[in-house]
Amino acid sequence: MLFSSYVFLLLFLPITWIGFEVVRTRVGERESLAWLVAASLVYFGWWAPKYLVLLGFSLGFNYAVGLYVGSERARATRKLGLTVGVVTNLALLAWFKYANFFVDTVNALTGADLVLQKIVLPIAISFFTFQQIAYLVDAFRGLAKEYRFIDYTLFVTFFPQLIAGPIVHHGEMLPQFKDRAADRDRTADLAIGTSIFVVGLAKKVILADTLAAYADPVFTVADAGTAVSTAEAWIGTLAYTAQLYFDFSGYSDMAIGIGRMFGILLPLNFHSPYRSTSVVEFWRRWHMTLSRFLRDYLYIPLGGNRKGRIRRYVNLMATMLLGGLWHGAGWNFVLWGFLHGAYLMVNHAWFGFTKRTGVLTRWQGASRRFVAMAATFVAAMIAWVPFRAVTFDGAGRVLQGLIGLGGDAVTGVSAAAAAPWIAGALLLAWFAPNTQQIFARYEPALEFRDADRWPATEPAPLPITWRPNLAWAVVIAVLLVVALAQIARGTTFIYFQF
Repeated sequence: MLFSSYVFLLLFLPITWIGFEVVRTRVGERESLAWLVAASLVYFGWWAPKYLVLLGFSLGFNYAVGLYVGSERARATRKLGLTVGVVTNLALLAWFKYANFFVDTVNALTGADLVLQKIVLPIAISFFTFQQIAYLVDAFRGLAKEYRFIDYTLFVTFFPQLIAGPIVHHGEMLPQFKDRAADRDRTADLAIGTSIFVVGLAKKVILADTLAAYADPVFTVADAGTAVSTAEAWIGTLAYTAQLYFDFSGYSDMAIGIGRMFGILLPLNFHSPYRSTSVVEFWRRWHMTLSRFLRDYLYIPLGGNRKGRIRRYVNLMATMLLGGLWHGAGWNFVLWGFLHGAYLMVNHAWFGFTKRTGVLTRWQGASRRFVAMAATFVAAMIAWVPFRAVTFDGAGRVLQGLIGLGGDAVTGVSAAAAAPWIAGALLLAWFAPNTQQIFARYEPALEFRDADRWPATEPAPLPITWRPNLAWAVVIAVLLVVALAQIARGTTFIYFQF
């Protein structure tokens, strides 16, 4: 059930919100959380009800292990419990997500003919697995308190963030569920949340889905074995670069908006990454909660930057390779992770070199920022090619086209039609205020509750700042009507596949 589907927009979301408010006002706050749990389980089971059993096992198992490893038992026995918990979670993820990939790889390398029945990937398994592993580790460290099972279940299954993130932290969400303020301004929550949601919906169905029409034919033809022209390679790559941006940005806005409708603040997960002036900064802005998880529960435990330069580079590469594999069971995703690992190694080496030598210290200002931003954007764009392509050969054909080694035009994609959409989308990504800037004065995400955690951003100029008035109501209504009309074309979220 996609956020950009009629069944979600016209049935599930209104029924869930109305039911939540009725239960909250007539029964109680705690019972309203139970209603959200029930709605979230319906949302998860809509696609494949049989996987509710898997989710139920995962919830019960991890909650019990969390209680065990967070108890007063001896450290050695708690550590054993943590090991069992983490291994079990990873084993489930590996079976459902990587078993077919492993068999196919063995067959390709050895010429064997191993056969494994096609395993259907349960939606959200990557997200709820990582979320619960983080909970177990923090429980072992004494950072996670003991919570009621209903609160824990909502922490894992809360439907706005269940399918594609953000990967929320127990310290961010469980206190909100446990200590919900009964005196919250529900009208303000609904108005702000709905407006953020509609902005995200418009990004998705108006921009991302339109751009897909120019990206998909190019990569489909390249994966099928046909060379694409230089013009087609650039159109397809730039269109996908912008499509993925607004697909994920739109989803992130929608998740935050829905959470706010229910009085829950979700953390930021996307913060104008194409404005980054380095790959290090890019990963502080793109899929921010995944970056945080990889840093806190993989990179730092591996040693981070504490064991010398070479070990730091090894840890960076290992982290990004696993991050790439997390996105999908395919060697193209591993290549994408490898590229970003290499980018980060070069980035840190360059930082170190300029700091030691003082090179470029006199080159400051807008020109340096422009060059750095352009270089970062091009690096990210090149890495998106294997991320989007299904095969190595398909990615190679697109990359060949980008450097002028392509073939004849074969897709029929019109440069004249694609250029305005690509240029307009990228100009918005580079220069327009983002959603959190537009809503900055109204606590659009969890980070805005604490001034020390605010993103490094200024609120949007006053004419573009959202306010609860008639003018903005008309703007949001128009965006919603246009978006609803566009949904009929068909839509899918790229990040739902992960």
